[in-house]
Amino acid sequence: MKEFEMLYHLHKEELYRYLLGLTRDPEQAGDLLQETFLQAMLGIGRFRQESSIRTWLFAIGRNLWRKQLSKRRTTVEYDDLLEVYTQEALDETVANREMLVRIRALMQQKDERTRQVFSMRMSGYSYAEIAEKAQISESSARVLEHRTRLWLKGQLEKGESK
Repeated sequence: MKEFEMLYHLHKEELYRYLLGLTRDPEQAGDLLQETFLQAMLGIGRFRQESSIRTWLFAIGRNLWRKQLSKRRTTVEYDDLLEVYTQEALDETVANREMLVRIRALMQQKDERTRQVFSMRMSGYSYAEIAEKAQISESSARVLEHRTRLWLKGQLEKGESK
């Protein structure tokens, strides 16, 4: 238990700042921080040490935040969706920040419907829900989201090879 206390004190501030960046709400970030450490304590036996403990904690916090988003099904800031899409703590490296800026710019090249489908999928909506909202078929929603992912990946890879 002493080791877990040390782990908490070592990572709580940085993790809180990260969660605050995701939620933009100090109270929600505090709740997520507590829930993250509770889940970590319950799951510490399953920690496989394939990443650092810090990365594992950030992943738990991000997943709890995503779970909250999908439960609420509210409109989410586009920047938040991009953070989820990159699947990494954007504060960790400059490269990730540059990628976020690049993804934002790339997505501006897409039409409104494509951005809507992509954003809704990133916030956890089902293809059926997306199809209803965008007034397209479910298979069209799947194809559009898949093509957008492939396009983004290609554009990002193209940018890296320059």
